[in-house]
Amino acid sequence: MMKQEITIQIPDGLEARPVALLVQVASQYGSEIYVESDNKKVNAKSIMGMMTLGLFAGEKVTVSADGEDEEEAMANIEKFLSSK
Repeated sequence: MMKQEITIQIPDGLEARPVALLVQVASQYGSEIYVESDNKKVNAKSIMGMMTLGLFAGEKVTVSADGEDEEEAMANIEKFLSSK
């Protein structure tokens, strides 16, 4: 199990398109992946769940990954969220 705090650097935050892309990235992995913000914890592979977070650029989230490929999953999710 890995946990990491990540600052969202996508200029427009997590609107519909970036959320869809994040879900695609997360869905490539067998690990369970969750994103936490303001006491809400949602499955990173769920478009509807991720949309409920309403995240903006500059916000910090805690990402957790648990499974065989958790390190690779965490690295790629961090890379996606940190991209400008």
